[in-house]
Amino acid sequence: MRLSYPDSIRIIQVPCTGRVDVIHLMEAFQRGADGVYVVGCLEGECHYLTGNLRAKKRVQYTKQLLDEIGVGGDRLEMYNIAASDGPRFSEVAREMDEKIRALGPSPIKTMLQKLHADDLSIHV
Repeated sequence: MRLSYPDSIRIIQVPCTGRVDVIHLMEAFQRGADGVYVVGCLEGECHYLTGNLRAKKRVQYTKQLLDEIGVGGDRLEMYNIAASDGPRFSEVAREMDEKIRALGPSPIKTMLQKLHADDLSIHV
């Protein structure tokens, strides 16, 4: 079965969500992501035992950081989905795409575009 999800979704695979760190999540926003979501295995079913629980804590912490800096923690989510549940993965991808589109461009992305435009006008 082929899964369909929005073209705007960029998938980055890792061996376990436990490998995802706060710096990776923040860097995604710095590189222009309007939103990020982490999909891990179901709680209690992690091959690495507690990787998805560590990821959940890191996502929660990063959401707080995003709120504090004015980006909005609602641009970051974590979902636990069984590896065999492809339809749910597609559903979550569409939901996140709709949510992020409704929120609009990330303030970080907007700021970086403005800085880049200002930088170009100085060197012309």
